[in-house]
This record gives sequence, structure tokens and C-alpha cells, in this order.
Amino acid sequence: MKPIPLPLSGSCRCGRVEVRLTKPPLATSACHCRGCRKMSSSAYSLTAIMPADGFAVTKGDPVIGGLHGPDVHHYFCGHCMTWMFTKPEGMDWFVNVRPTLFDDTSWFRPFMETYTSAKLPFAETGAVESFETFPEIDRYQGLVRAYAEWAS
Repeated sequence: MKPIPLPLSGSCRCGRVEVRLTKPPLATSACHCRGCRKMSSSAYSLTAIMPADGFAVTKGDPVIGGLHGPDVHHYFCGHCMTWMFTKPEGMDWFVNVRPTLFDDTSWFRPFMETYTSAKLPFAETGAVESFETFPEIDRYQGLVRAYAEWAS
């Protein structure tokens, strides 16, 4: 795997919202759930699970889109409507960032895939770990360690 060239900068499609990463991801993932497929208009969505203190919006004001409930906040560019990142309520220590926003995406590979129970028959990700839904919360610490070893 190619090292992550930090810091990383990226933007939405129209460039009105820009983001920056200064720390490596805790893990990377592809999600096959219907919600992610619909929001990404693709067979799955890609995510870099970032420590919140290593992620910043450096330009523009993203808006909440997708689901508008109390549990998860999906952030989009208010102009071009690019899905940029997600913040689960009560889990302020990380942000799920769409890695395809970045100017350099050569470092990204999904380490795990979630919701394989909803996976389209042709959708292959090359992920090392696979889960029918989301992994149990007590598995994440081990997955973060395994990702760090795999990514180095």
C-alpha cells in the first residue's frame, strides 16, 4: 500500500467546500448498505474513518443532507450537493470522510467492507475484512490495530 501523503487537501465537485486531513485514518471502509448506495449513486460508498482532530473544513459551509435524523449527520456541499463526510451523533472523536474528495487518492484501499448482506452481486472491493452489517463496537479497537499494521 502507498503511504498517505499528509497533509491531504480536497474539495467537493464545484470547489466551494474544501477539507484537509493532517492525520492518517483509523481505518478505511466500503459500505454496501442501501442508504450509502443511494447517497453515493454507486454500488457502495467509500470511507476514511478519520480522527476528528485530524480533519477540518477549510473553506465553505457544508450543509446536512441525506438523512435528517438525530443519529447521523451527513454533510454535503450546499451548491453541487457532493456528499463529503458523516458525523455519527455522540461519537465526536471521528469523522467518516469520502476519500474520493482528495486531490491524491492513490493511498486509498478499503480495509473492511460493511453490509455485505446488501451487497450487489458484482460489487467487489478487495477488502481484507467483511461484515454482514456493522462490526460489533467491541471489535473496532482490534480493527484499528489491524488496519494500522496493514496500511504500514
